Amino acid sequence: MTDKQWRELGELALTVGMVTGIGALPGYAMPVVHQASGALVATALKQNRDLNDDQVHFTPVPAQYAAAENPHGINTIASNRGQAVTFQTLYQLPLPGPRGEAWGDPQSMVTVGQYIYIVYCPTTWQNRGRIVRFDRQRLDQLNVTPRQLQRVYTAKAAQSAREKAIRSAIKIGPAFTTGHGQSLAYNWQDGQFYMWCDRESAPRVPINQEGVLQRISPQTLRPVKQIHFRLRAGHFAVPGGHVLTFDRQGRAYFWTRPSASRVYIYQGTIGQDAVHFRLTRQVLTHGPGTRVQSMAYNPQNDRLYLVSDDSIASLPVAGLAGNGHLTPADVQWTGFASKREFEALNFTADGRAYLMSNHDPEILQSTNTTW
Repeated sequence: MTDKQWRELGELALTVGMVTGIGALPGYAMPVVHQASGALVATALKQNRDLNDDQVHFTPVPAQYAAAENPHGINTIASNRGQAVTFQTLYQLPLPGPRGEAWGDPQSMVTVGQYIYIVYCPTTWQNRGRIVRFDRQRLDQLNVTPRQLQRVYTAKAAQSAREKAIRSAIKIGPAFTTGHGQSLAYNWQDGQFYMWCDRESAPRVPINQEGVLQRISPQTLRPVKQIHFRLRAGHFAVPGGHVLTFDRQGRAYFWTRPSASRVYIYQGTIGQDAVHFRLTRQVLTHGPGTRVQSMAYNPQNDRLYLVSDDSIASLPVAGLAGNGHLTPADVQWTGFASKREFEALNFTADGRAYLMSNHDPEILQSTNTTW
């Protein structure tokens, strides 16, 4: 199918979605694999070892998230504790989406080459959403301001030639079953996107114990394959991940909170027809915060970043090998006082960090590449 045909399909999905109120699912045949073998490597929890990463400060979710200080302009989110980093607004994201579609709650983000990909899951769509691609190169050529991108789908912008040009830099994918939608990730090894289809009956309440991973086409912005499996070994089982990232070697990662402050980190591989994960051997006794918001990999320093609201911990990938040989000094932490909701963190190949924040949704970029 050509890009034009997919664009027409996306427009049709938008129209039907606004009529039905839930978003239209595209009608296409997608290969589905049901993995017979367990996807979790034999796990003996008694062999796990605690790592006292007490430099990480657990940050509880705020009673109420703060909105952006400058909802139509440039904002700064700077660390106030730990490893220093400063983020500044790159784009204020469109609000609303086309035909009034609810784009106020973006869930995940990937930056690859000239493109930024964002998953939108309007709450009334019930585990459905869509991926939207922004052509940053084209937006830069147009010298787009944060406010211009933010208002691109408003009624006042409909007849503006400039806003039409900005809209041409945005590709809207078809609606599909996303689950919570917070796990879109780029595999550096095969150039494909993957995400959990973690359907929920309520926020952070999985519908069932089955793990489902979807491979997403970067061209069509829709799933092209699903793998269903169980992450179970003996009496130990998890329903699947809520976040996802990949390192340069194509190894996949996600993290969970088995208790209030502890952190489990899983490492694995996602093949054509099978998924395998292992629970790494060291347990972080101090997690970054209440919400498992995102996970990121920085190819510049080979570190993983565990993201909660206003709190981000990081550790070297190499320290997870075998039985694990992380030391407390290997774990770094950055704290903020913004009270913003941190939805996604991503790194480009040069090590620049991109943070997506909610409540006046925007993308902010780090002012340096050494964090």
